[in-house]
Amino acid sequence: MRLDTPVQYVKGIGPKRAEVLAKADVHTVEDLLTYYPRRYLDRSNLKKIVDLHPGEEATVVGKVYSAEIMRGRAKRFMLLVGDGSGFIHCVWFGGIQYIAKAFKTGDTVAFSGKVTFYRGPQLVHPEYDKLSEEGEANPLHTGGIIPLYPSSETLSQAGLESRGFRRILRPLLDSLAALPETLPDHLQTGLDLAPLRDALENVHFPKDWPSLNRARHRLKFEELFYIQLALGLERAARRRENKGIVFQNGGDRSRRLLDMLPFALTAAQKRVLREIHDDMRSERPMNRLLQGDVGSGKTVVALVSMLTAVENGYQAALMAPTEILAEQHYLTVHTLLEDLGVRIVLLKGGQKSAERRIVLEGIASGEAGIAVGTHALVEEGVAFGRLGFVVIDEQHRFGVLQRAELRQKGYYPDVLVMTATPIPRTLALTLYGDLDVSVLDEMPEGRKPVRTVWRTEEKREAIYEFIREEVGKGRQVYVVYPLVEESEKVDLAAATEGYERLSREVFSECRVALLHGRMKSVEKESVMRDFKANRVSILVSTTVIEVGVDVPNATAMLVEHAERFGLTQLHQLRGRVGRGKDLSTCILLAQPPLSEDARKRLDTMVSTNDGFKIAEADLEIRGPGELFGTRQHGDIGLKIANLLTDGRILESARKEAFTLIDSDPELKKAEHRMLRETVVRRTHHKLGLMQVG
Repeated sequence: MRLDTPVQYVKGIGPKRAEVLAKADVHTVEDLLTYYPRRYLDRSNLKKIVDLHPGEEATVVGKVYSAEIMRGRAKRFMLLVGDGSGFIHCVWFGGIQYIAKAFKTGDTVAFSGKVTFYRGPQLVHPEYDKLSEEGEANPLHTGGIIPLYPSSETLSQAGLESRGFRRILRPLLDSLAALPETLPDHLQTGLDLAPLRDALENVHFPKDWPSLNRARHRLKFEELFYIQLALGLERAARRRENKGIVFQNGGDRSRRLLDMLPFALTAAQKRVLREIHDDMRSERPMNRLLQGDVGSGKTVVALVSMLTAVENGYQAALMAPTEILAEQHYLTVHTLLEDLGVRIVLLKGGQKSAERRIVLEGIASGEAGIAVGTHALVEEGVAFGRLGFVVIDEQHRFGVLQRAELRQKGYYPDVLVMTATPIPRTLALTLYGDLDVSVLDEMPEGRKPVRTVWRTEEKREAIYEFIREEVGKGRQVYVVYPLVEESEKVDLAAATEGYERLSREVFSECRVALLHGRMKSVEKESVMRDFKANRVSILVSTTVIEVGVDVPNATAMLVEHAERFGLTQLHQLRGRVGRGKDLSTCILLAQPPLSEDARKRLDTMVSTNDGFKIAEADLEIRGPGELFGTRQHGDIGLKIANLLTDGRILESARKEAFTLIDSDPELKKAEHRMLRETVVRRTHHKLGLMQVG
């Protein structure tokens, strides 16, 4: 059976199960073989019920003696489970109708969860894996190290819980006596990697723990190797494409801009500008990622680089993810460059047709030296006269295809992508492995770390008193409300009600304003102008102020319902204060009960201002699939590797992949045919810009 055979032809699956598996992104035999266990149950190392203690996490294996739905003040489903040493109750208060159908008397089941005591030991809403049914004693489900697979209610209803996967995978592996190797011989022998067939056998049905660990190492390396190989091919292809623009050094206007700045560039800014200008002088199109923490001065670096392109007779474009950030960039660029004779235009959604026509004509004729905008810049009908330099701000907010679309508006322009979201090295190598990376690792002189605390509701009056004191000193304050897509209407109402209460009751003596994304652009501009000019003391806002807003006089921020925000978002919000000479404070107001993850996020914010440490903590809490909008990149799709713990394997995989591409940039050699076929099959839908061929 071929690896690309549809799963419906695998014994035990058929069309109906294939439809369910497709929703879990399992379409082929290869997808099924790489649907790895989420954890393993070691039958030789389980807790006996008699030895359980309150508060501990434990796994027990026992037989179901009774199952019934209990009615009373709280309806619940209860199992009585015994293992020969004692009995334990397993209790569910939700999903009762589904759970009740999952068990019957006599089933042997593994239950995992936190042990509590109520008239005896119990597990509330435990994870479970059925090992055998009454009368079935199959070593596939009851002996040795047992694989437990990711499942869902839909999969379970189709008989595809752990036991179902084991029943399908065992005969499938037996039928695949030999599998073609997917890694070159020199890698397999040089790195002492397990053969593919052995690795798949031992990851699904481990002989022992050492065999399982060796199998997982091989499969992690292979997964990361092919992602890096795809990135390397993309990078090599781009370096072979038509020659880009060779820019000369900046001229008189660049020097005048630097002289006009009210501060001196940091050593890090000077270093990064040298790296960018070296790229601009090269005939190879630049593709560079600029990482810099909140307030490290990325915008100035981008501005000087764009002006250099304009001085060379080309246009520059700056794309931002939100209208308010695009407007902020436009005001900054316009203020600094209008006296230098550069025409700046702003393109965004919702502009009046007459205004939009004038902007588009300026872009098309080349008269507009710099175009600032949202994703409107990549829409049809936007034609640049001579686009030579592209800046994409907050890159993680855009998909890779938008990056490509803007690049295609010019003649192989140089591209600088920026992010104020520090990215752990392992994730950067996976998401942006095709880019050169510059890091602004130094803050401007005089910037003080923001003091951060988290508080609960009983401290609200003390917090309000602190805000009054700050305003009394002539300083300004942000009050931020959460806004998430799923509950946008409710969140907007809460922010509006909060503004009404604060402006009329709590801070009636202060000038309070409201800002949110649903307001018209002219209203938002007016509010921000008043806040920047200190005509507003307290700005009540949703997360539209997350990036780009720069008010040095703002020294305090109160974040309402801080437990609902992600770590990266909290760090970005905090970056709105501490931009002046005065010590600033960020207060995270949380509403108990707090989940363990929420508490970790708040503790992390209190403990550090370092964006890279925060990014590492976020990676640890959430995992790479949810971080930094990576799903917008085409999910990186890791099935077994972990970017937090497998950094060394990633570094090794990257080194081997890039060494191989240096020797064969298109994988055209006969001995690399299998590699070429495999990388296209595995990664073309994840890294949609691959230019292989």
